[in-house]
Amino acid sequence: MMNNLQAAAKHIVFKIIFGLVVVSFVLTGIGNYMMGDSGDYAVKVNGQQISRAQLEQAVQNERHRQQESMGEQFFQLADNESYMHEICQQVLSQLIDEVLLDQYANTLGLVIGDDQIKQTIFAIPAFRTENKFDNNKFRAFIGNMGLTLDQYVLLMRKKMRSQQLIKGIVGSSFLLPAEIDHLLAVAIQIREARLAIFDISWLATKQTASNDEIQENYYSHKNKYISPEMFKVSYILIDSAAMKAKITVDEQEIQAWYDQHSDQFIVPARKHYSIIQSRTKTEAQALLQYLQQGSDFAALAKSKSSDVISAKNGGDIGWVSDINTIEELKQANLSYNGQLSRVIQSSVGFLIIRLDDIQPARVKALNSVVRDDIMAKVKQEKTMDAFYALQQKVSDAASNDNKTLVSVETVAGVKAKQTDWFSRDEMTAELNFYAVKQVLFDGSLLGSNGVPGRNSDVISIDGNRAFIIRVTDHKPERVKQLTEVHEQVEQEVKRQKAHDQARIEAQKALIVLKQGKDDRALKPAGLNFSALQRFDSTNQDDPLVRVIFSLPPPQDKASYGIASNGQGNIVVVALEKIKPRPLDTQQRTIFINQLRQSMTRIIFDVLLDNLRSEAKIKMGTAVQAQ
Repeated sequence: MMNNLQAAAKHIVFKIIFGLVVVSFVLTGIGNYMMGDSGDYAVKVNGQQISRAQLEQAVQNERHRQQESMGEQFFQLADNESYMHEICQQVLSQLIDEVLLDQYANTLGLVIGDDQIKQTIFAIPAFRTENKFDNNKFRAFIGNMGLTLDQYVLLMRKKMRSQQLIKGIVGSSFLLPAEIDHLLAVAIQIREARLAIFDISWLATKQTASNDEIQENYYSHKNKYISPEMFKVSYILIDSAAMKAKITVDEQEIQAWYDQHSDQFIVPARKHYSIIQSRTKTEAQALLQYLQQGSDFAALAKSKSSDVISAKNGGDIGWVSDINTIEELKQANLSYNGQLSRVIQSSVGFLIIRLDDIQPARVKALNSVVRDDIMAKVKQEKTMDAFYALQQKVSDAASNDNKTLVSVETVAGVKAKQTDWFSRDEMTAELNFYAVKQVLFDGSLLGSNGVPGRNSDVISIDGNRAFIIRVTDHKPERVKQLTEVHEQVEQEVKRQKAHDQARIEAQKALIVLKQGKDDRALKPAGLNFSALQRFDSTNQDDPLVRVIFSLPPPQDKASYGIASNGQGNIVVVALEKIKPRPLDTQQRTIFINQLRQSMTRIIFDVLLDNLRSEAKIKMGTAVQAQ
């Protein structure tokens, strides 16, 4: 049992259970609370040290978390020194916050008693068997996590005290019903507005762009006109599936495999049983005496057995293999046909068991079903043997003739294929595998000055495909010449001039509108306001909607403003009406919970800001070296 628990503790599901217990310590890790101080600390918070080891462990945990979340994208970001520095700073900040909160909890006198910890541990489902606390499970679990009992209790005490502190903060952020109604009325609205849109694309067609303006824009924004690093690649694919189609298997190979693996075709021994089930031991003893005196087993089973299903069949329960024999049948220990058992107690009553027949273990004959199964196995084995052997030959050929793929083509028996140009961000589909990209983009296949260099080694994909690749042409990242992007730059200049013109015209119109001249203010621009349109406060990802909801409520006349829409056009907004957004019960509950969570976060952030402002925080050499 203990071995099973130890194995389970290493399983991902069991670790998830542990994560539920210590979720507030995911970032920093258990080890943070167990590590001593080597003197080379990261930071001191009011005299309490966070060691270099704690910081490094926390950063490593955060790297692992991001890698699990982001996949391949993380490795690209991890090459960026500033990105990894930012991760380190964020982790350090969270470690400081945890220490400050722990110190604050001490100041408040928050205490978690031993009984509270004991009851919490007893209630954890992972430590219970049949709804009772299982000490063996508990001990095995913390042992597999590398903790002593005292260390685990310390971890639980810190977690529970943090929960107590957070609960107190949440409890302090209450809202009165009138406050809730007011906040919902402000936050959840429908606003009706009319729009006048300056179409930048149309206005750009009316603009001109001189050569000087085009050159100035180009040289001011060169980074917009980058041509990415480009590759052309020759490659040879070795596919085990294609090889398998050419593999043949003869009868001798099938027979040899069958003979060598005969243990896989053993049909276990089977026994045929009948039973009579009784509710009491006395009744079963009486029935057994009848049987021993020669009474018909099937007739007694039909008339007396309490097991309705087998009684219909005269007690017959069919064939049972040795490997599937239940405990009661094993207890009967019957060995010859017609043998009766003693009365055996079971979970459903008392049984009398008779052995009706025996089929000894046997080896399946090499019939068509077995033959087909063996043929598939042999074919797969031969395919993989040939696949791995060919990989070795191809690897040798690619290494010995490192300037072309000609030797590899000869050994592999296939012609190399050539890709078109592609970049890192727009990978060609036939090579779009993580392992291939790692080799291709690490620079090892390029010679000096970026010219084609050497062949790759074998790149294995999913264990059943392999590539040899070679960069046949390469273009480094560069800034495009003005001649290449002249038309694009010209359009940028025209669009910017159109945008500037529209912004000026909109500002002029806004001044006149606020003077109460209504749509007449838009006449010089050849525009009119649209009919009323409805905008929902829940859609503030839209920049136009954000401006509409930032305008003051209209009084005697509309409230006006200028915005940009998703197409980059300039929009003059006339806010006409504000209406409450109707909410059903479920929506209202969701929004109220969001309000309360927001208030809790605000209070929590203010608390941390205050704790930081009053704390003595001294950075150590471990951080200064970052």
